[in-house]
Parts: sequence; structure tokens; C-alpha cells
Amino acid sequence: MSSADVLFEVGYTFLSLLVLFAVNTVLFGFNHPTVRMPWWKIMLSFILMWLLSRLLGELFVYLHRNFNVPAIDAMVHHYLHPVRDFIISLIVTGTCYISYLIRERQEVLFQNGKLLAENIQNQYQALKNQLNPHMLFNSLNTLQFLVRESPEKAQDYIRELSHVLRYTLQENESHTVALREEMDFVDAYIFLMKMRYEDNLCFVIAVDEYLMDYRLPPLSIQTLVENAIKHNEISNRNPLTIDIRTCVSLDGKEAQLCIDNDLQLRRTAPSGTGIGLANLSKRYELLFGKEIQITEASGKFSVCIPLIKP
Repeated sequence: MSSADVLFEVGYTFLSLLVLFAVNTVLFGFNHPTVRMPWWKIMLSFILMWLLSRLLGELFVYLHRNFNVPAIDAMVHHYLHPVRDFIISLIVTGTCYISYLIRERQEVLFQNGKLLAENIQNQYQALKNQLNPHMLFNSLNTLQFLVRESPEKAQDYIRELSHVLRYTLQENESHTVALREEMDFVDAYIFLMKMRYEDNLCFVIAVDEYLMDYRLPPLSIQTLVENAIKHNEISNRNPLTIDIRTCVSLDGKEAQLCIDNDLQLRRTAPSGTGIGLANLSKRYELLFGKEIQITEASGKFSVCIPLIKP
């Protein structure tokens, strides 16, 4: 037995394995995770691979005897051929089936991921569809008050309200907006609120310019401003000041926008649908996996929302 005999024997066995893998995959569809793979198909694959391995072995013996192809010619080796064929067929069928199970699991994970993404998308869209009527409801309440108290201001209010509603419609397909766009919209919304409350409602805005490209869900700041106005008394005796400011962590990796106001709760329960903060919190959870921070201490109410780096 020479080195050439061993090399040819090993090389032919390797080529036989490649042929068996290809035939098994094509015939039984092991590379298609959507194809069902019952036990009888696996057994049929094993038997067929065994027979093909025997035929390929006989072909090699034929080539050795008639064309002097180098091969191991020991008698013991010939007796071991059936064992070799059994092991080869077991390896081919077993490997193909394990590969099929892995592909099937990957397909299941992929489909679950798609379903999860679609579910999140549907939840987010439902939240947005809930938010726009919510804002319109509160704006119409304000308009009703102005029509009764000051028809002239009501006309200006309607004009600015159309700009505000145009923004909500334009951003209807967007999951996030730049802080710059949101602040432009909030300026218009603040104009509407100050038209109603005049000098009894004040705003202190300190937003860093370099954070203007950071992202957040649309209508986030408006929701928080509206929440502060809705729950607190605003009068000559108790004017309300709302602070809108940005802050950055010490390491500079996280940025937030915070809205603070003094706690001067209304004596009567505020009218509304009660979805503002809950809606905003859910949107942050769905979009970014982050939470908003709500604190109430020392007569101050504060809500901080993360700003997402673009």
C-alpha cells in the first residue's frame, strides 16, 4: 500500500461525499425549511444514500481493476466497505437533517421577528391615530372659549391652528422628527396658548443649538406642554411658568429635553381624554426601548424625554 493508494482512496471518498450531499439535498429538499420532513422521508434518504455509496464504491473498484487507478487493495479493506458505506450514509443524512433543523429554526425566528416588527408598527400607528384627534379635541375646546370671549382673537387662533394641524398631518408618516422641527411647531402652539391665557402663561426656553438635529417622536413637546396647562391652575393670582430646557449627561453620550412647571393643581378635574403622558411613554418604548422620566418634588413637576442622536 503506497501513499498514492491512500491519497486516491481518500480523495474519491471526499468526492463521493460531495455527490451524496448534492443528490440528497436536491431530491429531498433539506435546504428548504418550508418543506416538511417526516420520519419516512429521512429513512428513505438514509437508505438511498447507502445504496448510492455502495454504487460509488463499486465504481471505484471497477476503475482500479480496469484502469489501474491507485487504491488500497488489502483484503480487510474490502470487508470494511459495507461499514464505510453505512457510516457515510449516516453522516450525509444526519448532517443534512441537522442543517434542515437549523434552517427551520432560523426561518421561525425570522418570521417571528417580522411579526414582532409588524406588531410594533401597528401599535405605533394606533398611538398616532389616537394622538391627533386628542390634540384636535383640546384645540377645539380652546377655540370654543375664544369664540365666546374674544371673536377677534378667535380668527387669529383659527389661522395659527391651521398651521399647527398642517404639521400634524405632514408628520403623520414619520416616526421621528428633528428637535428643530418640533420646536418650530411648539412655537406656533405656544402662540395659541398665550393667545388664550395672555400674561398668565409664561415660557422659559433654553434649548441648545447643537442638539437641534437630535430626534424625538413628533408632538412630544406639545404633549408635555399641553399636559402642564391642562392640570394646573392658570390665573392672575396664580400665573404658570413652563420651562423647556435641554441637558446632557456628564459623559456627553445622552441628551434629554425636560419640561418643568410649578405644581398648582386645578381644584376641578381637568377635562380631556387622559392619554397624553401614557401615549408618549408608550411611543418611546416602542420606538427606542427607552423610558421617559417623571418626577414630582419640592412643589415642582418635571418630565424628561430622551433625545436620540441622529
